[in-house]
This record gives sequence, structure tokens and C-alpha cells, in this order.
Amino acid sequence: MNGGLIPHRYAKALYKFALEHNSAQAVYDEMHSVVRAFEENPGLLKALSNPSVSAADKSKLLITAAGPEAENDYKGFVRLIIDNKREAYAYEMALAYRDIYREANNISTVRITTAMKLPDAEMAKLHALIEKSFPENKLEFTDRIDASIIGGFVIDVDQVRMDASISNEIENLRQKLFSTK
Repeated sequence: MNGGLIPHRYAKALYKFALEHNSAQAVYDEMHSVVRAFEENPGLLKALSNPSVSAADKSKLLITAAGPEAENDYKGFVRLIIDNKREAYAYEMALAYRDIYREANNISTVRITTAMKLPDAEMAKLHALIEKSFPENKLEFTDRIDASIIGGFVIDVDQVRMDASISNEIENLRQKLFSTK
């Protein structure tokens, strides 16, 4: 089976169920916490994939990952994936749920990468510029620092990239030099 198909099917079923119970937004928020838990704790996936870890412990791990007040719909979902021995797909399910929710609610993800932390006023200007460029979308911003871009910024909105970084300018100049030979 395709590893992407199983998580997507489960996420889609959870989304439909959560919509029926008016908890889609709450589950979406919990999925952010679950994704963050997996990203901050690489051992979480190993524990969920480990056959010697009990189903009860796996369930506790996943419910704890969702935050202190996990919704009953999410808890029921955890029971379902544990009962069906699909806990190894929990991270991909969380990612798939977020994607499904975002698409249904016209939410775009925005990642702003800078070489160093910008002052709040400058970051607010970038946010405003992006909001003006995508007025029909709700936007979720994440900021990242990556010194390798040297200066400037890179903005990713869903699958669209605007690269105004110094490293990109240097690469473009390098390409032009090679093409003139």
C-alpha cells in the first residue's frame, strides 16, 4: 500500500467526522500540536512503531501530543488508529488533516525566511505586503532564520516562492557568468 494513501484516507474520514460534530477547527488546532510534537521529539515515531510499546501507552503518547485538553473526537480517532494498528502513520495523518482543512477553508501557509531576526516593524510590513497580495486567502505565517541566505528574504506561499535573498542573487550571477563562456 501507498504510505500516503492510508494517512490521507484516515485524515479525510476524521475531517468529515469533525465537520459533522462541529469540531473541525479544534481538531485542526490539535493537529498543529501533534505535528509539532513529532517534529520536536523524533523518538515519538519510534515509540509508536515499536511493537513492545503497549497500545495504551501509544494512545497516551498521541493524546498527550495533542495538548492538555484534547477533544473527544481526536481521542476517538486515536482509539481508531490504535485498534487498526495504524499508529505508525499518525504523523502523516496529522499533516494530511491539516492539508485537507486548509484546502477546505482557503488557508495558505506562508513561510518567511530571513538571514537574521528582523525587527517587529519590518516583519509586520512583510506580513502586510503578503496579505495585500493574497486578499482572498486566510494566511498562516511562520518565520524562520537561515543565515545561509546571507541577506534579504525568501517568501513561500503554498507552492509559490519569491526569493529576494543575497544567496539567490549570487547564484544568478554565477549562472550568467557560466552562460557567457
